[in-house]
Amino acid sequence: MTTILPDHLWYPFMGALSFCWGACIGSFLNVCIYRIPKDESVVHPGSHCPACNVPITWYQNIPLFSWLALRGRCAHCKVRISPRYIGVEFLTACLFLLAWLKFDVYVGPRPLGLDPVTSLPLILVYWLIIMGLVLGTFVDFDHMIIPDRVTLGGMILGVMASVLVPALHGQTSWLSGFIQSLIGLAVGFGSLWAVAVLGEFAFKKEAMGFGDVKLMGAIGAFFGWQAILFTIIVASFAGTFVGVSLILARKKEMQSRIPFGPYLSLGTLVWLYWGPRLWEMYINLLIPTAI
Repeated sequence: MTTILPDHLWYPFMGALSFCWGACIGSFLNVCIYRIPKDESVVHPGSHCPACNVPITWYQNIPLFSWLALRGRCAHCKVRISPRYIGVEFLTACLFLLAWLKFDVYVGPRPLGLDPVTSLPLILVYWLIIMGLVLGTFVDFDHMIIPDRVTLGGMILGVMASVLVPALHGQTSWLSGFIQSLIGLAVGFGSLWAVAVLGEFAFKKEAMGFGDVKLMGAIGAFFGWQAILFTIIVASFAGTFVGVSLILARKKEMQSRIPFGPYLSLGTLVWLYWGPRLWEMYINLLIPTAI
């Protein structure tokens, strides 16, 4: 690949750029996480302190650095700023960087065992997916809901992205990508819808929020039906582990509700970074290759 940078500097430069871009996106996601559940615009007014409403200047709004420089407090009223703000920025930056590290034009081994990809447009789609998952996760933690912008929007964008970048499903034609996306959407939505209906019938109360059902449809639209089973398994194990841990720590009761969306997001991210490789290993265990 011809660039203005030497070959040995191009890749780390793009990695650093991906990290910085992710931090900026994380800063914007903080605004979305706070405002979308309140049905407020994420554009106007500009960033301001929620305690004193004083506008935040640009140099007080530099991702990662400003929170540290201000020591986690508003520059005007000195009210404490939650460390989650810098946490979301750092998490998104790391997730963007990991997505970039999957890229390799030579399909060589990737750091951390990441599943390699050779399509740059795929990285852009991965970044879009990460944005939605981070947004949905933290809104779900706070309000036990997943915004329709993430779920319904994800279904639409998943189908569109599959047409434009059929490599999302390992396909080469837009029609094949489109068909695989629709199958994934139907399987994802239908599987969790069935779980929700059967759970409500068995326990005589809502067993799963409909936002989780729609989120699974969006995940299927982006990644196909194989990712559905994998994501549900990872999410179920992770959710059970956390739920039991909270009960043992007496922070939750047996009948307490916990958001399931964050664990679906976790399973999706595992699939995004390592899923196809893990899936292949699992299939080989079930059906050993003939010697």
